[in-house]
Amino acid sequence: MATRLLQHRSADGVRRVILATDDTAVFLVQPATVRELAQAAIAAGQSLAEAAAARASSQSVDIAAELAAGTLLPAIDHSDTARVWLTGTGLTHLGSAEGRDKMHRDAAQAEKQTDSMRMFLEGLEGGKPAAGAEGQQPEWFYKGDGTQLVGPGQPLTMPAFAKDGGEEPELAGIYLIGEDGTPWRLGLALANEFSDHVTERHNYLWLAHSKLRQAALGAELLLGTPPADVRGTSRVLRDGATLWEKLFLSGEDNMSHSLANLEHHHFKYGLFRRPGDIHVHFFGTATLSFSDGIATREGDAFEISAAPFALPLHNPLARAAAGPVPFAVKAL
Repeated sequence: MATRLLQHRSADGVRRVILATDDTAVFLVQPATVRELAQAAIAAGQSLAEAAAARASSQSVDIAAELAAGTLLPAIDHSDTARVWLTGTGLTHLGSAEGRDKMHRDAAQAEKQTDSMRMFLEGLEGGKPAAGAEGQQPEWFYKGDGTQLVGPGQPLTMPAFAKDGGEEPELAGIYLIGEDGTPWRLGLALANEFSDHVTERHNYLWLAHSKLRQAALGAELLLGTPPADVRGTSRVLRDGATLWEKLFLSGEDNMSHSLANLEHHHFKYGLFRRPGDIHVHFFGTATLSFSDGIATREGDAFEISAAPFALPLHNPLARAAAGPVPFAVKAL
């Protein structure tokens, strides 16, 4: 059974947590947020699923109807947005067999491998180390804090200066740092790690700039052992019709790195083990509409779906209004 937690906010602002198991969902009697539930579970020595089950009410809820009504929030958040880290790793997914073969052929034929190719091949070789061993470190990037996180149905807004706004269908690991500095994985969420691919393509050293964008997180937090093989669909919609659609694969069976290796190389930095912080870590993808020549525009929408998540992640694309420079640097 796929056990998920969702965060709900009613029209009058009251927050509650929903426990969903397959096609059944009920409200919890307490607490109001997934973060508070996770803190209670850690303190009680329980799993998150056990803590949720102990607080389940008899009040059923239709999560699909709540999604349509706009009452579902991102799978995780924090009352202090500065305590949320949005980060990710790239060049972590294998892609199709044809794509892998092409990458190897290109690597063998090129006089000098690109840095991206070298990192990909190093991940293939050392991204899944034996238990207790340290594997190859992946590409890593920072996206922002909790102010950059949007939920299902909310617009993904690119800055006025952006060259592009493109989807990246991914799984994101959700973590809470315990009071003793231990990172606790709460579960996985469906995510759109929104990026500016035109800026990145201009010069790969601009990757850091291209990643400083919003990101969307689905409503469901998938609990338990992460599925090894996740198969979903990524779509770009224009004027209500499908402009582009493609299968995307995730989970460790489709990755060159293990989740444990990606987690190790993120949380090995003491900076990322500050008690009470929330981390949303995007695990990467091999499927982009940009790679197939799609140029998105304002008003398009992205839709990502994948079992065992019951709900899709749908976000329209918007651009921030242009205007005068909103700040000036002053000498003090």
